[in-house]
Amino acid sequence: MAGVSPQLELLVDNLDRAYRGRSWHGTSLRGTLRGLTGEAALWRPQPQRHCIWDLVLHAAYWKYVARRKLAPQSPRFPRAGSDFPHLPDPADPRALAADLALLDEQHALLREAVLALRPAQLGEARGSWRVVEYVLGVAAHDLYHAGQINLLKRLRQSGD
Repeated sequence: MAGVSPQLELLVDNLDRAYRGRSWHGTSLRGTLRGLTGEAALWRPQPQRHCIWDLVLHAAYWKYVARRKLAPQSPRFPRAGSDFPHLPDPADPRALAADLALLDEQHALLREAVLALRPAQLGEARGSWRVVEYVLGVAAHDLYHAGQINLLKRLRQSGD
């Protein structure tokens, strides 16, 4: 990344590895979603538990929240609900593709917001956390939910 400070380059690399990249720790968030079908995305281990689709929207929403901390003028999240935005109605393959694209879009927008920072801003407090902590937190959040998604996929397979 020409012209980008080493600190920002490292943060973006961390975000990208957790989201889509090749990592020593295992599958990235986007990697866990490869080949996802609508049926698998909607499967719940119990009625009140989250499904993979819930987690897709949740991850997209929190990428947006972190971005708003970095760039408060950012546009609003395009879906209703917060934390776990509402699933679309109908929850069909086209809607799943749109929500996976939304997740990709929110990641790209967050990357842009990080790259627009000055290194001196990384230590600034924005609410309860410093800027650097929001960015690293998103990467950790992606990996946490990648693990949950892998577990949901295995639970679903064991029930078949």
